[in-house]
Amino acid sequence: MIDFSLTDEQRMYQQTAKDFAEKEIRPAAAAIMARRPDQTPWDILKDTYARGVELGFTKILIPEEYGGLGGTCMDNVLIMEEFGAVDLGIAASYFNVSTTSPIIILKGANDQQREYWLNRFTGETDHVLASASSEPNVAGADSFCPIPDPKIGLRSTAVRGDGVYTLNGSKAGFSTNAGAARSFFVMARTDLNRPAMDSTSMFLVPADSPGLSLGAKNHLIGWKTAMHCEVFLDNVQVPEENRIGEEGANGAIFFMQTIPYLAAGLAATYIGLARAALDVAYAYANERVSWGTPIINHQAVQLKLADMVADLEAARLMVWKLAWAADNGDPQAAGIISPAAKTFAVDVAIRNAERALKILGSYGLSEAYEPGRFLNDAWVGDACDGTRDMLRLGIVNFLRMVRGDLPPPPGMPPQGPGDMPPPVAPPQ
Repeated sequence: MIDFSLTDEQRMYQQTAKDFAEKEIRPAAAAIMARRPDQTPWDILKDTYARGVELGFTKILIPEEYGGLGGTCMDNVLIMEEFGAVDLGIAASYFNVSTTSPIIILKGANDQQREYWLNRFTGETDHVLASASSEPNVAGADSFCPIPDPKIGLRSTAVRGDGVYTLNGSKAGFSTNAGAARSFFVMARTDLNRPAMDSTSMFLVPADSPGLSLGAKNHLIGWKTAMHCEVFLDNVQVPEENRIGEEGANGAIFFMQTIPYLAAGLAATYIGLARAALDVAYAYANERVSWGTPIINHQAVQLKLADMVADLEAARLMVWKLAWAADNGDPQAAGIISPAAKTFAVDVAIRNAERALKILGSYGLSEAYEPGRFLNDAWVGDACDGTRDMLRLGIVNFLRMVRGDLPPPPGMPPQGPGDMPPPVAPPQ
């Protein structure tokens, strides 16, 4: 039986996150936007982030035996919506990435690695995590390419030696949290003569490792409170025990098992933004007077608000379904529900930001009001963690795998693709 009610514990998480977002994240975001040229966003946010760690927000998915709260993907979704409603850059980058990345350890690491790393993540209030994956001369779409050509895919290398790997390569300026992170999850190829899906491995690399350096900062049109920059790997020596999973297991660990958690949290931040846009537009519509009456009495405004509500409710349901799928190991989570929920949540955030801007009229164009920031933040989601088009094309590739037209990806759950519809017979 379907039940959309929240538990008392989930309502507590939700209210605690809402209070923290208003009292801590909102003023920190404002301070970051007004910072001096010699300050980074992390210089200002670090104390706020530490208080968030102490409250358990980044520990929600880590089991209690490692100092975590033993919560669920759904718990994190509720928290991230509240954070995203206040500042999407802080919510999606520092908090969601650091909260969901430990799933890589939980799903792919051995007992010794879990004991060491998870206790560090829960015990250190400044242990921000980052992913170093995309590369400047490699199309992001290559990660979704089913063609087994070794020339397609990442070019960063990890050469195995006597108990260590030597990492070389460069990562594009889209490495979220670079400059704040204590550790990077780095994707690198262990054999450039094999297809990327079979030769890409995941390494956990401390940010202070000799040979790891940061390049130019990348200033996005939105997410102004976040940090992105290039990452360079120059003969970085990484102990063998810092490889997560077997060689070539990145696809199974990251794309098939971690992405649903990461995408659910990210999509939830966009639900928060879409909700914030609705709240701003509704408040303004009740205050602004046109033709002698508040503009909320005009049908043109009412219809925009109604569409904002309908889209918001639909998107939230999709994200909640993704959270359920991640928590229950649904084999469709990575291939269908995750890209569908993430892209739809971003689409709704963009539409609601545009509607809010239109309802505010000329004031929507002013930086003194929020819709312009909402719209820029929303558009970043169209390309982060896979562009909208590539994610949706990935859904079709998943369907082709289900029907046997493409080989299944590494890490496909043994129970298969779940309750998928049977292949459609071609017309006679």
